[in-house]
Amino acid sequence: MKIKPENVELRNKILKGVDMAFRELVISSAEKNQSLVIADKDGNIQHVPAKELLKKLSEK
Repeated sequence: MKIKPENVELRNKILKGVDMAFRELVISSAEKNQSLVIADKDGNIQHVPAKELLKKLSEK
């Protein structure tokens, strides 16, 4: 099944918005010296300092 061009555009906009929101969350959490709860690819829950996540985002 082929994806319609307008659906691809909508998907890209949604993904961009999610990425922007995540970056804002990490930045604001890092400013407050907070940790975020994330799951790794195996589903294991981890508490990670936001400053550490911010460094990883900056590398991308």
